[in-house]
Amino acid sequence: MGDPIRADGLSSLLGRWAAGRGPLYRLLASRIRSLTEEGTLAPGTGLPAERPLAAHLSVGRGTVVRAYDLLRDEGVLVRRRGSGTAVAPRAVPEPDAGGVPRYGMAFLGMFEEPPPASLVLTCAAPDSPPPELGRAYREAVGRLAGFSDDIGYHPAGLRELREAIADRFTVRGLPTTPEEVLVTSGAQQALDLLVGCHVLPGDTVVAERPTYPGALALFDEAAAVVRTVDTGPEGVDVPALLAAMADRPALTYLVPSFHNPTGTVLAPLYRRRIAAAAGAHGLLVVDDETMVDLGFEGSPPGPLASYPGGERIVTVGSLSKLAWGGLRVGWIRARPPVMERLRRAKALSDMGGDVVSQLAAASLLRDPDALVRRRRAELRTGHDRLAAELDRELPDWRYTPATGGQTLWVRMPHGDSASFAQVALRHGVALLPGAALCAGGGGEAWLRLPFLAPEETLATAVRRIADAWEHYRSAGGPRTASPRIMAV
Repeated sequence: MGDPIRADGLSSLLGRWAAGRGPLYRLLASRIRSLTEEGTLAPGTGLPAERPLAAHLSVGRGTVVRAYDLLRDEGVLVRRRGSGTAVAPRAVPEPDAGGVPRYGMAFLGMFEEPPPASLVLTCAAPDSPPPELGRAYREAVGRLAGFSDDIGYHPAGLRELREAIADRFTVRGLPTTPEEVLVTSGAQQALDLLVGCHVLPGDTVVAERPTYPGALALFDEAAAVVRTVDTGPEGVDVPALLAAMADRPALTYLVPSFHNPTGTVLAPLYRRRIAAAAGAHGLLVVDDETMVDLGFEGSPPGPLASYPGGERIVTVGSLSKLAWGGLRVGWIRARPPVMERLRRAKALSDMGGDVVSQLAAASLLRDPDALVRRRRAELRTGHDRLAAELDRELPDWRYTPATGGQTLWVRMPHGDSASFAQVALRHGVALLPGAALCAGGGGEAWLRLPFLAPEETLATAVRRIADAWEHYRSAGGPRTASPRIMAV
């Protein structure tokens, strides 16, 4: 038998396995079968014993036994008394490369189709485009006639949009030229380019714990070693971060402005210290500002790159959280030679983004104030409603109120959030367990709960979560040790 996978690891890979019709054991067998077919579970991989896996999935042991037995009868698994259960040899063709890594599976699972009538609280993004976006697109289409001498390929991005982005940085205290801006297909492509250009297998990446799961998926895909620094109510633990940076990692990834998932903002003094350390060690630091416009009150401090020593700091931004995820426009702000390398990689990747979308984005950025004010008001209302519902329905759950962003980082009083998420799915609500946001562990008792939905939808979601929690407690769900991160 090959190296075994633990119950919590397999639970994470299974994702929303119970989202379907039919007996639970058949749904579980179908998902395990898919993992073997795609190569995520390689031939010879040892599977967890029935009892621990059943506990993590919040099902009876008989469900796992019947699923394993079904797959054994199909030749997908082998089961031997005293040796356990494993993926059968040559159950799948040898893949050209390994399966999707764990954090990649968790991130992709956020976009899976939920069961009918389920409320989805996994992704955190606006659920519909704002009216300003429709107007911007109509204006953009009307301008296409003026592109008579333009073949439409702009690998670095449409200059008009790069100028608008550069102007926003300059106003915020970071003088920027259009040549220092690269337009990308959202912030995810921006991070993908940065990781692809600067992280090799085995390199160390420093990141907060918890952090944006899409970044962890990219680090995992790159076979990087992720060193985590805990984040609390005041932001990242800066002394621990500086110690990690002193070891000269290949890349340091931070979300200092309305952090995902905690909603905290890092104070200017701490930003100054991080920038100084980056300059002293010549480090590449990525400042993810995707949430920068989503503060409930006032404006956040300037970008990390605006502080002394910030010459090597790269800033990433996007319109997906302010406007809509369907507007795939993001950007990177960087100085040469970092920018030159990124430009080459971007040009080889796609030769440039959609021109109409870039024209619409430029129109939005020329006068974003009304959109920003409305989004902030909507988010503050949603935050307060979610907090009130949690206080009423689940008073023993704990969280720190956010100062902005789109999510609350919520701690269950006991249990494993991945296991509880399976129960919640069967009660009509899809949740994102904390383990998907915490490299190296530490998120087992946590959930990320977005507050973007309408108030009544949030109320319904919390009632379903409360019903699921009552079922989970009465069934004696697995307990975990007290987490070390973000004590509240």
